[in-house]
Amino acid sequence: MLRCFDYSFDGYIFDCDGTLAESMGMHYRAWKHALKKFGAKFDFTWELFRSMAGMGLHHTVDLVNERFGENLIAEPLLEEQEAFCEEHIHEMKANPEVFAFAEWITEQGLARSIASGGHRHIVHRTLKIIGADHLFPIVVTQNDVTHSKPHPEMFLLAAEKMGVKPERCLVLEDSLLGIEAAKAAGMGSVLVRLD
Repeated sequence: MLRCFDYSFDGYIFDCDGTLAESMGMHYRAWKHALKKFGAKFDFTWELFRSMAGMGLHHTVDLVNERFGENLIAEPLLEEQEAFCEEHIHEMKANPEVFAFAEWITEQGLARSIASGGHRHIVHRTLKIIGADHLFPIVVTQNDVTHSKPHPEMFLLAAEKMGVKPERCLVLEDSLLGIEAAKAAGMGSVLVRLD
């Protein structure tokens, strides 16, 4: 179990997709579907998708527009992406090791939260489907912040809501942008990779 690596922190911040939930494959398919529907001309590879993991959805659209010379309009594209997620959200599963660690943290009465670049609605649905909604009294999503990862705002807000100093927090993340954000926040971090 993950608790063997470090349980000396006062607060634990979990990313949702790709860390607590084995959901990145579904999210990748949702992006591919939406981009194709709206006529994107670039090749949205798995490597590109993974490099942007953790980034807020609107920021992702802005980035691909800038990088690939596209003129994609965020709102309809993201509505399509979210609709695909809603249709396939039943496919979500928990990452057993990370889930067990979250349960253990809960049993110890330690502060814990979710900090996700996803939409609030989808994140809460995901937590419910994988049976983790009762483990996290605090959920911070892209809807709660101005900046997405690698900016530290999301993690700093989660720490504030938990009442824990940033340096006493450990972040569990599957994305390099998330690890960068944790470092910028002055927090410890663990990279969790499922692929």
